[in-house]
Amino acid sequence: MAREKVALPPFQALVDAHWRDVARLARAMAGQDGDDVAQRAWEKAYAAYPTLTSAKNLRSWLLTITARCATDVHRARKPQRPLEDAPPVAVDGPDAADWPDPDLWRAVNELPERQRHAITLKYVGDLDHHGVAAALDTTPAASRRLVSDALATLRTKLGVHHD
Repeated sequence: MAREKVALPPFQALVDAHWRDVARLARAMAGQDGDDVAQRAWEKAYAAYPTLTSAKNLRSWLLTITARCATDVHRARKPQRPLEDAPPVAVDGPDAADWPDPDLWRAVNELPERQRHAITLKYVGDLDHHGVAAALDTTPAASRRLVSDALATLRTKLGVHHD
């Protein structure tokens, strides 16, 4: 059975519409490697774009690719030793308003990998549980559980009581 040709918008239109979402999710999931993750996600999306069989929910498709690229980078990381006596390097980072709660982000970074990715996809990537499940290669029920467990852990660590 031959694949039916799907009418896809030009790839540039996809980039224009979703580059901020891809960049934000990549930075949230990969930290300092976020720009590299976003670039790799766009490369993979560009390569796969002509073979898509559906134009539905292209945003979720892009964020799934981004999440998988971030996971690949995280798994490939080797522990690094700090440089001895290295002078501090001044770089322009994100504006403090972009990261409103450093304690929250520190607690998120301490979550187990799957919980951290699930909660980031849900709240930074703004994916529903089906999108989170697709990105993590699991079921929507497992996605709900990962997000729920992550929220419970964060509430405990941050001393927030949910009534």
